Parts: sequence; structure tokens; C-alpha cells
Amino acid sequence: MIPFPPKDGVRFIKNLMIPMSDGVRLAMDMHVPAGEDWGQTPRPLILEYIPYRKDDTAPYSGYHNYFAQHGFIGARLDCRGTGSSEGINTDEYTEGEQRDGVEAIEWLARQPWCSGKIAMFGASYGGFTSVQIAALRPPHLTTIIPMYFTDDRYTDDCHYRGGALRCYYDIGAYGCSMIGMNAMPPYPEYSGDDWARIWEEHLEHNTPYLLKWLDHQIDGAYWRPGSLRGRYDQIQCSVFMIGGWRDGYPNPPVRTFENLTVPKKVLIGPWNHSRPDGAIPGPRIDYLREVVRWCDYWLKGEDNGVMDEPPICVYMQTYDEPHADRTETSGYWRVEASFSPADSTEKTYWIGEDAQLVSTPATPTQPYDEYDYRPTVGVTGGLWSGGVPFGLPTDQRPDEIHALNYTTASLDEPLEILGAPKVVLHVSSTAPVMAFVARLCDVVPDGTSALVCAGVLNATRRESLTEPSPLAPEAIYELTFNLDCTAWRFEPGHRIRLSICSADFPNLWPTPYPGDNRVYRDVDRPSRLILPVVPLRESENGTLPVHEATFEPSKMPTDVYQLSPDARPWEIVHDVLGDRTGLRTHTRGTSRVSPTTEVTTDAQLEVWAHNRDPADVAAIGKHHRQIARNDGEITVDTCCRFRSTDTAFHVTIDLHITVNDLSHHQQRWVHTFPRVLL
Repeated sequence: MIPFPPKDGVRFIKNLMIPMSDGVRLAMDMHVPAGEDWGQTPRPLILEYIPYRKDDTAPYSGYHNYFAQHGFIGARLDCRGTGSSEGINTDEYTEGEQRDGVEAIEWLARQPWCSGKIAMFGASYGGFTSVQIAALRPPHLTTIIPMYFTDDRYTDDCHYRGGALRCYYDIGAYGCSMIGMNAMPPYPEYSGDDWARIWEEHLEHNTPYLLKWLDHQIDGAYWRPGSLRGRYDQIQCSVFMIGGWRDGYPNPPVRTFENLTVPKKVLIGPWNHSRPDGAIPGPRIDYLREVVRWCDYWLKGEDNGVMDEPPICVYMQTYDEPHADRTETSGYWRVEASFSPADSTEKTYWIGEDAQLVSTPATPTQPYDEYDYRPTVGVTGGLWSGGVPFGLPTDQRPDEIHALNYTTASLDEPLEILGAPKVVLHVSSTAPVMAFVARLCDVVPDGTSALVCAGVLNATRRESLTEPSPLAPEAIYELTFNLDCTAWRFEPGHRIRLSICSADFPNLWPTPYPGDNRVYRDVDRPSRLILPVVPLRESENGTLPVHEATFEPSKMPTDVYQLSPDARPWEIVHDVLGDRTGLRTHTRGTSRVSPTTEVTTDAQLEVWAHNRDPADVAAIGKHHRQIARNDGEITVDTCCRFRSTDTAFHVTIDLHITVNDLSHHQQRWVHTFPRVLL
């Protein structure tokens, strides 16, 4: 344990080693309230538990410092086998990782400087670990504040969606990046005599998570230990959830809230996968103030009124021009006691003739519409939120050319929805494997089509996510699936559109076979859209309703959203002669850890799909990390090559580490995975 001098009312304590029952020690940093009574006056503790190398973050920064300034111990713990923690790490969210979290909480609660009341807090990985460990019921875990998390690792994560394989993110960002991150060395000034042993142990057992995800292409036992779905009753502490409608995880906070029976609260803004004080699109808020208010009540016992407020607060979005770099969202904050408030209804629109969505089903002259499967449809749908600074959907019309589109008449009055829209589609395909994608759009009078939300089902998973079966040629199947949860206000004069296709590239890896698809819409096979409609709020002179909740605005500077002139974070490329469509992403970052240490990252991705051969898809992700110190440089380079045929996925991964430009360590992995009806 290495204490730093106090600064701005906070003392930073580095690398406290927490013993596990098997002898492995986990490394933790703490920001604590400064003062002569440190170690004598017990404090409540807010714990973040993630594998993203705490030592690459400067002390006296971020939310842990903020927590300490408000009377809490802000603590960050490296997962086993990552960062400065001992042991080995072979996968994300393992049962052993969860048991470590329980042991760490109970050890911390016994320390004289801890009051015994502990919260878990974190976004993404830290949100996942919060709910996973809460389900194990550590006695001293008093509350959790998970952000941007999932309750189901198969249906709602960055690996699979609706029984379809996700595409760009694991290769271009998280999956490939973790191979290099887990191979980086700890810092000798913190690990001391254990530095060499810890690094060698990490290198010897470094395992790409990506290989395990591809080895489990259907739902099953592998995905369940890290998933809360189906066992919500195991959580017994209070829960405050934070989510974003443009985040990759819009469904879990709604679903989890509806199933928890403990004291609970949920806040969902229009945000992407970034913290609400810096997320886009805004409005951005001082979310840490809300976290501290919650922890003041549950960890300190302060009766501050936080539990007297409505338990649900969501941002009701409405139309803005669909630009990928839009930084604000029009709408208002709406509060509710339930996601199914009184007088809420389900409004059904049937697919009709002449590309219409109609309120009353009718007998058509032709019972179906048909379209050809085009594997590169989806480029206007934005990017699954993570890995790039901007990734919002754009005007949907370029994709709608290759889809079936059904549109209502202009609305006479506003319509607000809250929750998960649903589609019932009667379909057939000439291909044995085919996905069906449904997009809900807001169409304005000039014809611009803005994406509200979307859903997908790989039709081979129509009866089961665990036992898929191929489609019989031209057999008709009924598919029922949800679109992503949302809160949206359709304004008068706008139209509602349901767009149906079979691809969402580059978010989903294309299915491998060409196909002609039909959507049926006769009386016996009534395909339809079902919207979760909630009562309108009062507004004046046709303006948006007033905010029903208010928040302190973010203190983050707005210039963080300005790209450098040479930045190319996200490009869609068309190979005209080859009839291919590609995605290119390139992101860079620099972190000054200390006056003598700087960490830089550089990530690049190319993924290409062929319109004439849906099986011919290839991606290459390159991730570069560098630790520059006054005594030299260490670089970690990872390259992941991923391509498919109609029957298999082929993966090659190379890891190369240099120390002062000399080769230090190399590893490679080469695998082929049979496609399981993907």
C-alpha cells in the first residue's frame, strides 16, 4: 500500500493488495477523504471492479476522487489476472471472478477504516460485475449503481443479438483490444518485488476471450452465470440503474426494473455508451450528483428525499435531423411509477397494401410482398454504441431502398411510446439461414426517415435460442420479436414507418446464403407492428411538454466533441467494381499517467461484405498500445483477422510485444469454428 500526499481534500492510496482465499492477491487503489482521522473514522466505500488497468489512470482524477470529496472511499479493483492483480484471467465475467468480488467486499468491510456499508458502481464491465455480484448477496453489499449493463449476456451484449453474430465491435474494439490490454505489464514502482512474476503469469495464461465467444454460438450454460435474467429475486440490496436509449444496452434496465422487488430507481437518457456528463447525444447531466444522493441515503442514512421521488425517469425523445455527429436530442424528462402507467395501451398497426401501415386489417389482393436479401443493408443505422466517438444513425432512405417499407398516414396528434415495440411477421425464405430485421422510423413531411429503434431475429432461432433449426425452403413461419426499448414522441404531421430487411451491416455479420424473402399480410397471416403507447403529457401551443425532472448540467467542456482535422473515426466505403461495402474505423487516445509515464492507444478496423456472395465477409482489427516512460518504451500490438465462408468462421490472432524496439514476446492463435446456423 503506497500513500500519496493529500490534495484538494483527498488522499490517494495506491495498490492495496487484498488477499483471496486461494492465496492470490487483487490490487486496489483508493481515494479517501483526507484528514488526521484517516483510519480512525470508518467511511462507507464505493467499489468499481473492472479489468481495465487502474494504473493507467492518473491519481486524483475521475469519479473516485469526486466520491472522496463527498465523504466516501472511492475504490477501484483490478480483476484477477489483469493490471496489477495476481493470478490468471482467461475470460470475462467468470464465476471465479464473481467469487473474488464477494471476498473482496467482505474483506473491505472488516477493515477499521470502512464503515461496513459498501456500494458497487460502474459502467459497462463495472455495471455487469455490480449486478452479478449482487446476485450472490454479499452481506455487506448495501446497494449497487450499475450503468450501461446487461442482464443477459447472450441476447443483450456485444457478441450476439437475436441469435445473430455481431460484427464490427468485438474485432474493431473490445474483443481484440483485451488481448493486448491483458498482456501489458504492471508498473514496477507499484508491484515491487512481484513485478516480473505477475507479468510473466499474465503472459503465460493470456487467452483471447473472442475464441470462447465464437465457441458458444447458441444460448446455454456458458452464458448463464453472468446473466441475471431469470433470477432477479437473488438481488436483495437496493438498485439505482442508469441507461441510455442510444447505448448498446437499452433493454436491460427496463427489464431489470420490471422484475426487481427491492427498492429501485432507474434513470435513462438519450445517451450513447459514454457517461452521462460527457455522452452524446445530450442533454448531458451531472450524474455523479445523482449517484452521491443515492449513496448518501443508502450508505450514510441521510434522509434527503431521494426515495420520495418517482422511481422512473426517462428522456422522451423526439425528432431531430439524423446526423451521425448530432450532440443534442430534443425532448423532455418524463417521470413514472411504472413502465406500464395507468391508461397505457398497445396500439397495433397492420401491414397493408401499397406499402401502408393501417389501423384496421383488410383482405389484400396479393397476400405477400417480397424482397431480395442484400447483406450490406444497415450502413445508415449507426454503430453499436462503443468504439467510436460518434455513431448515431443517419437518414434511413438509402437502406430503405433495399427493404420493405410500410408507413402510416400523417398523424393528427402526438403519439408517445415507452418500452419495447414488437413485431409479428409471417415470413418465408429460399435460404436455410436468414435473419429478419425490423426498424421503427419517424418520417417527417420532407421524407427524411429517422431511426427510432430496431430489432432482429435470426429465424433459425424462431423456436429456441438453444436449439436452432434451418428454414425449410418457402415454408411460412410466424416470427415474434421485440425491438429495442425506447421512449419516443411522434409529432403531428409525422408518419410512422416499419422497415423490414434481412441485414444490419456492419453491426451484424451477414448470414451466408443468398435468398428471396416474403412477408405475408393476409387475414390468416396478419403481420403487424405493436407499439407501447403511453398517455400524452400536456403541452402548450404545440411545444414540447415541460421537464418533469431537473438535473444539474454537466461541467464537461463542449470542445471535447470536436475532431482533429485528420481524424477519420468512421468511414463507409463502397467498392464499385467489386460490389463490396466496407467499414473503416480509426481511433486514438493518450493518457498522461504521471509526469514520467504516458500511455497511448491506436485502434484500426476494416470489415468488408460482398453483395454477390453473402458468405464472403472479412475483417481485420489492429490494436496498438504503448507505455512510454523515462526509462524506455513497451509496445503491445494485436492483430485479429476474421473471415467467413458459408460453413465456418476462420480466426487468426497475433500478439507481439517489444521492449525498447526489441522483440520481447510473441503469441498466435489460429482457429476455425463451424457456423451454427449463423
